[in-house]
Amino acid sequence: MLVSLSIRNIVLIEKLDLKFDRGLGVLTGETGAGKSILLDSLGFALGNRGDARLLRPGAEQASVTAGFDVASGHPAWAILREQDMDAEDSFLILRRVLAADGRSRAYVNDQPASAGLLRRLADSLMEIQGQFDQRGLMDPATHRSLLDAYGKAGNKAAKVAALWQDWRATLTAREAAAKRLEEAQRDEAFLRHAVEELDNLDPQPGEEAALTEKRNRLMHREKLIEGINAAGQELSDEERGAAAALARSQRALARIAETAGDALNPATEAVERALLECEEAQAQLNAFASDVELEADSLEAVEDRYFALQDMARKHHCAPDELAGLRDDLAARLGAIDGGEAELTALAEQAAKARRDYLAAGEALSAARQKTARKLDKAVAAELPPLKLERAVFRSRIERLEEADWSARGLDRIAFEVATNPGSAPGPLGKIASGGELARFLLALKVVLASINPERSLVFDEVDSGVGGATAHAVGERLERLAGDRQVLVVTHSPQVAARGAQHWQVHKEPAGKQIATRVNHLGEGDRREEIARMLSGAEITDEARAAADRLIGTA
Repeated sequence: MLVSLSIRNIVLIEKLDLKFDRGLGVLTGETGAGKSILLDSLGFALGNRGDARLLRPGAEQASVTAGFDVASGHPAWAILREQDMDAEDSFLILRRVLAADGRSRAYVNDQPASAGLLRRLADSLMEIQGQFDQRGLMDPATHRSLLDAYGKAGNKAAKVAALWQDWRATLTAREAAAKRLEEAQRDEAFLRHAVEELDNLDPQPGEEAALTEKRNRLMHREKLIEGINAAGQELSDEERGAAAALARSQRALARIAETAGDALNPATEAVERALLECEEAQAQLNAFASDVELEADSLEAVEDRYFALQDMARKHHCAPDELAGLRDDLAARLGAIDGGEAELTALAEQAAKARRDYLAAGEALSAARQKTARKLDKAVAAELPPLKLERAVFRSRIERLEEADWSARGLDRIAFEVATNPGSAPGPLGKIASGGELARFLLALKVVLASINPERSLVFDEVDSGVGGATAHAVGERLERLAGDRQVLVVTHSPQVAARGAQHWQVHKEPAGKQIATRVNHLGEGDRREEIARMLSGAEITDEARAAADRLIGTA
């Protein structure tokens, strides 16, 4: 629900703050007083295009802020979460700032945003219906979902969408399998030769690093043996070796052990450990020396293997360690030639079944749509005579699409059409109906579709254009009915409509220095009576007009 609108420096408005509530709110005033400025300002805050012409003369920038009270489960919060924006509060503020050069900045709860995000949020929060607005009911792209919602076909539509995705997934899998098979068949000779070469080479993961280490060891074999011998001599020399020294130390400690008691136990144990480690070191050096001796004649073989891996890796443009995985991949592609036809056949059968399932669900949804369309057409037709559209025809047109145009939304193209004269062919709402007729068609539709999107506020721009008397009364009655469970705002010239407002604002112009300014007054009961009397009588408000205003207000 829109709860506040703050406007600064828009056209003739210098500063304006409005508060709104649920129910039917009406805006009245003389022609040219500035009612359209209010709607333009609201539209600007909701993401509509703005340019420098909106800026009040002499101002450097303009701004419009719209505040909404939004329930916790409202779709607007999901939109914000998609954008990783704060979505915890129950209050949503959309703000737009316009500079003198025509550039604008947008904010959502004081966080920078795009005009596109404002429009997405606006579509979930408000619907503005007017003869020049191409969104909402005027957009044929919305008619399919509206018809499904009216017919409570959400489950059927969701099933069709899911089966469509299944069908497309099987088709995609079949196309991918066919491509793999075609590539494998085209490269079969290469694949067989490459797999045979790799099988003969039999590369192993990590083999390159092991060969590099072994090759380096063999290339420096003499230096290694010399170092091992020197280290072994230092450990095992009977006179100056570490093992001999440790053994002498151990015997010296043993001679005084009884005299020292337990005090030398830690030192004795440390010497024993060192002697054991020394012996282990000797064993390791001997083992390494033995390995080096055994590798004496293998350098050439190691280098042959090392360079064979390098050559094969260069041939296949990969690292040597990737050769084992490459062999598996090429073998799999080769194997696909044998199993590819069977896979294609199986996938083709899956795709055919998925198509049958989708088509069956689509046919069921189409049948439900046809039934709902007849119900909707009948309900709208009942609303037209009181709105002075008794000769008009409303039709929900459902056309079967070619298979190439089927989609997750089903098999149908759906559009709401009207014919305003008997015998004329129905056509799109915005092209067939005149401005006043269009507004009343939209009102009739909205009344019938009242249960859909009750969380959105509705704004009607001069829905009563060109009508009066009983027709204006019917318009007012329907607007009041719509406002029973939602917020409805209407710009009106009809006293019959204005009398039904739960809130009433009067828009007027008055001098402001050397300029003219648009002002908006929230009317109490007495002022409201005077405004409705003015709408009834014109410039001079008579007692008869006031009495008529009282009757209208009392009836409403």
